[in-house]
Amino acid sequence: MSDQVQPAQGPGTSGPGPDGAGFTYRGAERELIVVARPEARLRAQAEGVRSATGADVSALNMFLSDEQLVLEPLFGSEERLQQSAAPSDGNVPDLAMFYRVRGGESRAEELRSRIAALPGVETAYIKPGAVPASLAEESGRLKEGAPVTPDFSSRQGYLRPAPEGIDAHWAWQRPGGSGQGVTVIDVEGAWQLGHEDLAAKLAGVVVGTPLTDLAWRNHGTAVIGVIGGDRNEFGVNGIVPEAVTAAASFQGIGTAAAIHAAADRLGPGDVVLIELHRPGPRFEYAERDDQRGYVAIEWWPDDYAAIRYATAKGVLVVEAAGNGGESLDDAVYERRPDDFPEWWRNPFNPSNQSSGAVLVGAGAPPPGTHGRDHGPDRSRLAFSNYGARLDAQGWGREVTTTGGFWDKPGDLQGGPEEIAWYTDTFSGTSSASPVVVGALAALQGMLKAAAQQPMSPERARSVLRATGSPQQDAPGRPASQRIGNRPDIKAAVTRLLPQAVGSGQAERYWDELLPYPRELPPRLRLFVAGAWRNLNHPSPEVRQAVHSAFAGGRPDVRVWFSDDEIVGLVVTG
Repeated sequence: MSDQVQPAQGPGTSGPGPDGAGFTYRGAERELIVVARPEARLRAQAEGVRSATGADVSALNMFLSDEQLVLEPLFGSEERLQQSAAPSDGNVPDLAMFYRVRGGESRAEELRSRIAALPGVETAYIKPGAVPASLAEESGRLKEGAPVTPDFSSRQGYLRPAPEGIDAHWAWQRPGGSGQGVTVIDVEGAWQLGHEDLAAKLAGVVVGTPLTDLAWRNHGTAVIGVIGGDRNEFGVNGIVPEAVTAAASFQGIGTAAAIHAAADRLGPGDVVLIELHRPGPRFEYAERDDQRGYVAIEWWPDDYAAIRYATAKGVLVVEAAGNGGESLDDAVYERRPDDFPEWWRNPFNPSNQSSGAVLVGAGAPPPGTHGRDHGPDRSRLAFSNYGARLDAQGWGREVTTTGGFWDKPGDLQGGPEEIAWYTDTFSGTSSASPVVVGALAALQGMLKAAAQQPMSPERARSVLRATGSPQQDAPGRPASQRIGNRPDIKAAVTRLLPQAVGSGQAERYWDELLPYPRELPPRLRLFVAGAWRNLNHPSPEVRQAVHSAFAGGRPDVRVWFSDDEIVGLVVTG
């Protein structure tokens, strides 16, 4: 990894992932999950458990009573699940089979093995505590006591045109491109909902109780800022500032229940973002400060079922792939854990039924961003998981957004008021995922504005894979270690809204070497279909090809445009 960041001194300051010493988020709980046998049709009640088919559950009730445990339906009462307008997709696991055990946290391993052996129970397993899929890096740029927040948007390179960014600037000029009509719910632990730059479209916490840990709060605040930061004259700009953003905390209910509850509050085309990962099988599910071996949470059966439920409803789910430095194609993921149900299949294997989520890896930003070099632009960062299952990448370093630096005030702007903190160093698959969410929400907004059906989860994954700025090689990290393309909103629009894109043959051209006014970008202007169209920031190769075509006297320059902006160009003569 060609990361030039100088590590800080002392424990826990250089960041998790293969290249750092690590740090710890406090408050994440392990979860003991029970999977009932389908034929038992268990029904959990205040006085114990019964079977709707008359199966003998006396041993189960005796065990729960003796150990002072409660078996709680993970996704709500069994009757409600049966009666709800749940998707009829036969590939969605039966949510009524999943239960969570309340109590006995200190003896979870012992209780797991005993409850798994009881009649009416297929299996039981323990989920390690979920943590944000983010990294910490020392910036040394703490700015205390800033009286007035300046405009930091020039530092948000991920908003710029492709390939550097996803071209949010272009999307803002199109109907719906700021995310109008789209709701995004962020599933994680905590947020600073009173932040000065998150006032316009933030709907608050829709489920769960936020954690009180500052590191969790800074993380959630950073995520929401990337997606929905207010567009104003200070701070940062969200990719889709007109989208409604909301929060769902897993504390007290678990990650699967939080995902399920978030999906129930959304409609087709809306987005659930999962900003968490967990220790995986590589190191026997051990919690590690360096996050080696951590994987996307869809590995666990109940989380997979909740995600599958959401995507079957038409809700897009975007999921951090994790910072474990893992190939998710490795054979270690093909072995079914002994305590997983028989029906489980490796969700990272594309040959198996997919959860439908967009899985996001972390790519390097352009070298020189904020004066740092993390490797070739769009190359896989060393900590990022990779594999055939991954759909797209976002910036995994140097993301400027709202919130502080891990468990400290903001490194870009600190001071005594948490509501005015900003960071320049939000990182990990946690920073990459909201970048992809922003691109998808912009596209959904444009589809809605054009009275078109929003993208289905399957179509969203297809568009991300078929368009965008390609992943690049890095020393020791070739592009064959797939994290996918960086989204390009403009390129995706040509696939999704062909009726919004005109085409024609260029009749004249004007190479505007000195733009007027000076604030405009360098551009090549072509007269197509009765009007001048602009190609901003043309490459030297494109410039030369157009010059040569017209100099030859019989130019054949085919142009695709949206309004007055060129979105595609082919020179054949």
